[in-house]
Amino acid sequence: MLEETVTEVEQQAPEKTQEHRDDQTTISEYLESLLVTVILALFGTSFIVQAFKIPSASMEGTLLIGDHLLVNKFIFGGTGAWYEKILPYRQLQRGDIIDFKYPYADHQHFVKRVIGLPGDRLKLVDQQMFINGRALAEPYVVHDSSAPYDPLNYNFPPPNSQLITSAMQPEWAHELRKFTRGDEIVVPAGRYFAMGDNRDRSLDSRYWGFVDRDAIMGRPFVIYWSVDAKSADYSADSTFWSRLSGVFNTLAHLPSRTRWSRMLRTVH
Repeated sequence: MLEETVTEVEQQAPEKTQEHRDDQTTISEYLESLLVTVILALFGTSFIVQAFKIPSASMEGTLLIGDHLLVNKFIFGGTGAWYEKILPYRQLQRGDIIDFKYPYADHQHFVKRVIGLPGDRLKLVDQQMFINGRALAEPYVVHDSSAPYDPLNYNFPPPNSQLITSAMQPEWAHELRKFTRGDEIVVPAGRYFAMGDNRDRSLDSRYWGFVDRDAIMGRPFVIYWSVDAKSADYSADSTFWSRLSGVFNTLAHLPSRTRWSRMLRTVH
């Protein structure tokens, strides 16, 4: 009887050891998979694609408040990197919609349309944009008659006699004249002049200056989700609790607040 008990114990011991090893293997595989996933996600958001949401009306009616976009970070060349010669990059073009870092606030991203390229001479006359002396066709531009009056919505650069509006960054107001030639402004090398499609409600290069090439992150290419929202929902001045309440409210009314017709719409 004792011998049979000892034999059963000897038989069970290897089985328990094997189960323990299997558990360890499973855990290590999960950790390895998680690590690979995190690395791929970080690589993807750093070099290939990134998510972004529209918090203001500056790009209406091309992009609406609450549009959630995917930004292609693997498209624009021109930085001089060696890999641009072997990868499918292209130069920035006039009319490209870009995602870039706002020059006067860390980590804040803007989405605007490229209007002026390096070397361009541009001016805005009675809401008509001129590039190098020729009127620019802009079918994407909208005007909001309810917007507060601002002379920069009608003419730019402002004449020397014009009072600079309070909305203009002081640094840009000081530098603006360095780039003005007559009634035009000249875009310097390595920089771009960007504007919103909703010209009367766009805080753009008229107010804070040029976009550095290094600040451009990529081009939005698709709306993967769109929710009926207002600027206040994304305001930096809102409290944590109000933002949290907004998230729960959106989730509670997700089907009705989703703009289904904008889902997977490409961005132009």
